[in-house]
Amino acid sequence: MSQPSSAFVPGHMTGFFSAHPDDDPTKAGSRGAGVTISEGVAVRLEAGDGLELNGEPATIEAVDRVLDALRVTAHVVVETDLPLGAGFGVSGAAALGTALATNAVFDRELSENELVTVAHGAEVQAGTGLGDVVAQARGGVPVRLEPGAPAHGAMDGVPALGSVEYVSFGELQTEEILSSDTTELTAAGQRGLASLVEAPTVETFMTASRRFAREAELLTPKVREAIEDVSAVGGEAAMAMLGETVFTLGTGLSDAGYDAERCEICLSGAHVE
Repeated sequence: MSQPSSAFVPGHMTGFFSAHPDDDPTKAGSRGAGVTISEGVAVRLEAGDGLELNGEPATIEAVDRVLDALRVTAHVVVETDLPLGAGFGVSGAAALGTALATNAVFDRELSENELVTVAHGAEVQAGTGLGDVVAQARGGVPVRLEPGAPAHGAMDGVPALGSVEYVSFGELQTEEILSSDTTELTAAGQRGLASLVEAPTVETFMTASRRFAREAELLTPKVREAIEDVSAVGGEAAMAMLGETVFTLGTGLSDAGYDAERCEICLSGAHVE
């Protein structure tokens, strides 16, 4: 093990998506769009084994799968201020950060696309996400045109910069939703992507995201109320997938009286520090 290395991976909030399973985890994934944010996940490798999350022993299956795939043993330190299980892609970020840091520390000499593929496959196999990893690798407001890791998927983006606000009310069980019948969800996500491809703007992204949550029947009472409150003051808000979190590009939540967290769109993707 060479010098310690750490990686930063931005948080990612998906506005809408369609699920596309495949026996090959590098081909499986999702189409859709989201926003990456300046708040994220820091991953550091140390000598030893096991994992700690914000100072406490923890298990993240996707991280374990990355270490197994890269054939290394290390103690993984994951730190984040983002809410857990609330639609910020923390599991995918931990997996991608582990892949990036492992490559640097153990001199694996893999390319960025190869590392993203390892992390994406690990996340899919763990059942905790379908598209966060490829989005977090890119940054900005990424649009996933085709599912899968870089060799199979296709990416684009909505040109945007500025502030993001969010408020989180709690967790949703990603594994339960992704393992259930996603037919209606996928149809709603495909309609959202079609509208965004036709008009790739922030306004279209927010409108498509809001419609997706409603059509996929994922809105909770708290989320619905917050979105309506933002709309009442002339703003646009949407639900982060998959979590009980509401986000807006701009100051819509604070304008509506919410004590929202504020950050920025992350124009750079995941990287070693």
